[in-house]
Amino acid sequence: MNTTEPAWFKSGYSDNEGEARVEIAPALTIVHIRDSEYPEGAAPTLAVTCTTWTAFLRSVR
Repeated sequence: MNTTEPAWFKSGYSDNEGEARVEIAPALTIVHIRDSEYPEGAAPTLAVTCTTWTAFLRSVR
């Protein structure tokens, strides 16, 4: 089991004024998604397959 913390990346569409803070952490077969408004380690996360993430990105472009 891998206990390494995922590497989180802030969305390029997120601003620095405290609004719309979405982060993702891509992994081998899934993508973790969270709202960085929460304190470190307390944010609920959503995990989707890479296929689902790709379909989502294509739908919002």
